Amino acid sequence: MSLGTQHDGHGGDVRGDVNAVVAVADRVRGAIETVIEGKPEVLRIALTVMLAEGHLLVEDVPGVGKTMMAKALGRAVDCSVQRVQFTPDLLPSDITGVSVYHQDRNEFEFNPGPVFANIVLGDEINRASPKTQSALLECMEERQVSVDGQTRALERPFMVVATQNPADMEGTYALPEAQRDRFMARVSVGYPSPQAELDMIDSHSSRSPLEQLAPVTNAAEIRSLVDRVHNVHVAPGMRRYVVDLVNSTRTAPELKLGASPRATLHLVRAARAHAALEGRHYVVPDDVQALAVPVLAHRLLPGPEAQMERLSAEQIVAKLVARLPVPGPR
Repeated sequence: MSLGTQHDGHGGDVRGDVNAVVAVADRVRGAIETVIEGKPEVLRIALTVMLAEGHLLVEDVPGVGKTMMAKALGRAVDCSVQRVQFTPDLLPSDITGVSVYHQDRNEFEFNPGPVFANIVLGDEINRASPKTQSALLECMEERQVSVDGQTRALERPFMVVATQNPADMEGTYALPEAQRDRFMARVSVGYPSPQAELDMIDSHSSRSPLEQLAPVTNAAEIRSLVDRVHNVHVAPGMRRYVVDLVNSTRTAPELKLGASPRATLHLVRAARAHAALEGRHYVVPDDVQALAVPVLAHRLLPGPEAQMERLSAEQIVAKLVARLPVPGPR
């Protein structure tokens, strides 16, 4: 039985779920493209991460539309959106919230922070201190906030879209490894093509296209799509393929830090979402290969040899993918 037919036994319901995912994703993508032009692959990764219940790190130089893309994603989904501008003097309580004592009532009242939203836009996250960055660790991994001995759950969907400038720019702090590992994927927006930049002059010169962007879906529908993505089939051979790929980062001589078991889970979840966006109810090697760099590269630390050869983490992951045998049909 081939990879393309092995899951047909689950019936038409699964195929219907995938069709629903594709329909809503096309609406969201179309809405965002009225604001961000010429970046289809970046938008695909953003939608993949959202449907896989992950978090997205957008890294690039200033002025290329990182924050604009994150805001457009928030506008396209009718849900609660909060933005946090990370600065060196930002405190952890500015993110998670704080309990305030009311003397007249003789009681404390919790004032929730901006993290209590469906989509949290963390602008220039690496300009805050490591202590403040770490305030997001529990939120991103466990979907909850612990303040003053009390744990409060966060609503689904919950997604952190953080932007950051390259670490060698002035006034930035490198993200700790534990923080980077909690982001499902990292993307770079990059400079627009000359034609896209010309179109941008017309569309952005008089007023921001964000003002005209209307929601095309809502939080309840996104929750439903996330649940449907969970039904996308990952065959045993594909699971082994993912594990072998992640393990290869731990033994590669070019790397001094490989990917974690969390990376394995993130890659499988992202592959399910990617397959659904492609209109399939099963994962194939192409899904894993398309996501290997954005899901794995930001978690890795190149070793001295790779640094001497000026090999980036992205190039090393691409080499590992090329070396790894692809599972055949069964």
